[in-house]
Amino acid sequence: MTENPLRVVIIDDEPLARESIRVLLSDDADVRVVGEGTGSDAVALIARTRPDLLFLDIQMPEVDGFAVIEQVGADTVPALIFVTAYDRYAVRAFEVHALDYLLKPFDDRRFAEALARAKERARARQRGEVDHRIAELLAEREVPRTRFLIPAREKTIVVDAAQIDWIEAADYYVTLHAGPAAHLLRQTMEEIEKQLDRRHFFRVHRSAIVNIDRVREIHPLFRGDCALVLTDGRRIKLSRSRRKDFEALFAQPRT
Repeated sequence: MTENPLRVVIIDDEPLARESIRVLLSDDADVRVVGEGTGSDAVALIARTRPDLLFLDIQMPEVDGFAVIEQVGADTVPALIFVTAYDRYAVRAFEVHALDYLLKPFDDRRFAEALARAKERARARQRGEVDHRIAELLAEREVPRTRFLIPAREKTIVVDAAQIDWIEAADYYVTLHAGPAAHLLRQTMEEIEKQLDRRHFFRVHRSAIVNIDRVREIHPLFRGDCALVLTDGRRIKLSRSRRKDFEALFAQPRT
């Protein structure tokens, strides 16, 4: 007995990205695209079409992929293939939980491998098998810190994350620069980077993280590097290797 084609929905805020996935699926008799849309369309579209398989972009400006999963429900969301631009924390989480993802730009071979595994999971769900990995992934997501507590003599200083202009590495400490004040906190850059809202903070090189809402000007330097000028006039170097990711984030709407 021939199995019915798997019903597929594609969620991505970029029309060209959706088209690329749709074209790659067009010759596959095992699947049928029943809907596509942006993050803001996703929850209603999934409820209406009841797909077996979902291609889900993580980094969308209005409603990101994780928010879609949370609204649909980890136990009811269809088999998933995550689609993302480079995001090392998301990629690391996908790998830890053995979840399939496509890193933009992806090639046909990588797409075929991810699709084959996702088909198996979708058929398993149709047979009633339960996959707990999505729920585990959501449970481990860290909510960005909105404030930091800085120990000082006989008191604790509260620093709102939104007031931080930039962060500087200082051996096993970091310095939070907030207006004229500088606060020393015993954390590494890696530790504090994980706690920040990645829509607003970006690590421009090994020793500095900037609040991108404070960036006023971008000046090109030699060999692809740039200098970021903050609202207070401070210049901070943006390394060439991080420039593309910075420009992509800087261009996104932020709330």
